[in-house]
Amino acid sequence: MTDLPLDPLPTPSAVLELIDLDEIADMRAEPPRRRPEWHPQYPREDDCDGVGMTREVTPWGSRRIVRRADGLVVGSVGFFGPPEPADDGVPEVEVGYGLVEAARRQGLMRDVLAALLAATDAAGVRVRAATTRDNAASLASLRGAGFGVVGSDPDDPERQVLLRRDLS
Repeated sequence: MTDLPLDPLPTPSAVLELIDLDEIADMRAEPPRRRPEWHPQYPREDDCDGVGMTREVTPWGSRRIVRRADGLVVGSVGFFGPPEPADDGVPEVEVGYGLVEAARRQGLMRDVLAALLAATDAAGVRVRAATTRDNAASLASLRGAGFGVVGSDPDDPERQVLLRRDLS
């Protein structure tokens, strides 16, 4: 297993840049301190929650999704900590992501996940995700990226579904 690069991850429609501590402070301020490169709907509550425990920037941290079409930050994608061995010994990490409403249903998340998963494959890390059963868009994005359902969240089995994508 190797680390992900600290450098931005380019995709055809976006660039995934690690969120630094200054931007995290702006996101977490009450109210958030607006930045000119942020879409008016960014950061979402989930973006702020995703960086809430960040104390240092690491390759496995949150990345902002910068849309190439206009240079605006329209969401975030990242991991819930560094990889850890799963029950079968394979290094595994959980991904979380989201886009502002105005950036959804345009194929952007499919593009983002493809770039991120290429990087995790190169690092030798398997990826899992959790989403609600009624989140059709998220389920479609994950299935389109090669994730398959592996079960229910033991803490919320009626609502949450767990998915995993094996190494390619």
